[in-house]
Amino acid sequence: MKAIKNFLLGVIILFTTISFYPATAQTISKHVIFDHDGGVDDLLSLLLLTQMENVELEGVVVTPADCFLEDATISSLKLLKMTGLTNVSVAKSQARAVNPFPTEWRAQPMVLNAFPDMLTIQGNNQQLSTLPAYEFIASKLRSANEQLTFLITGPCSNLAKTLGTYPELKSKVGEVIWMGGAVDVPGNVRTHKHNGTAEWNAYWDPQAAAELFKMGLDIKLIALDVTNSVPVSMNFLRQLAAQKQFPLSNLASQFWATTINTIPSYEYTYFMWDVLSTTYLGIPQTFTSERAELAVRTELPAEGQTIRAAGNENWVHIVKTVDREAFYGYVLGLLRR
Repeated sequence: MKAIKNFLLGVIILFTTISFYPATAQTISKHVIFDHDGGVDDLLSLLLLTQMENVELEGVVVTPADCFLEDATISSLKLLKMTGLTNVSVAKSQARAVNPFPTEWRAQPMVLNAFPDMLTIQGNNQQLSTLPAYEFIASKLRSANEQLTFLITGPCSNLAKTLGTYPELKSKVGEVIWMGGAVDVPGNVRTHKHNGTAEWNAYWDPQAAAELFKMGLDIKLIALDVTNSVPVSMNFLRQLAAQKQFPLSNLASQFWATTINTIPSYEYTYFMWDVLSTTYLGIPQTFTSERAELAVRTELPAEGQTIRAAGNENWVHIVKTVDREAFYGYVLGLLRR
């Protein structure tokens, strides 16, 4: 009888473990506001977000930095419609550049919208918010029942303005994953009178970046320090082409193909800046980081440079490395869905 009781007790414990513990782990989701600036890798990031099981997309903001606003908004609406996320609102940012991106870069979403799969789908304009982006963010924070995660793959102007205007909302902001800066590596800005130390998203609005670092947020900085390790290589594109029978892989192949004129280049290579930042939401365990005090320069010739500033108490997590094989594999897997 005692043996039977012990057996039944073991079955109950096993059933409880199987039924409840994995279910709890599986249902942990991040509620995400995605703020992007419309480049090829931004739109690919949106595509990936729609396939991530642990992400609840709460809203999308489009910033006119590496894009022309209307074209990138149309692209965003089309991708949301294509992936069935017709309940996600999209806000257009009124932020303006201190240092604009080159015009030829900003035209890229218009090219993408001319692809057959993009031409044959109509985005839902009912998803467009009438609020300015910083007010849209404020409304999302006020109505949230828990902290919201921010993924920012363009300049950080919108969140900085929201919290500058409504500082009481800071407690509703969780993790902030920002693709920006170049800490211990050279920048990618090559313009008149600049010394080349800045990264473009920080350079676009240096004051906003400087203010964001001062707000005491949980910032994960995906800087050039780590994105320099993940180029859009021909080997990766071949692997993606090999799974072109999957609609998302086929579309992503077309998107990335538009970057090929920068690969190889003596001065410029197209990296997975924003795509890498997006995958941090899904596979954070494959990254390593360092906690450091940072500041942002706001004057030439180093405008937008992110620098170490020991003693200023502006703590930021600088993401330093990623398991490249795991990263590329994760991206390919998401695009097979």
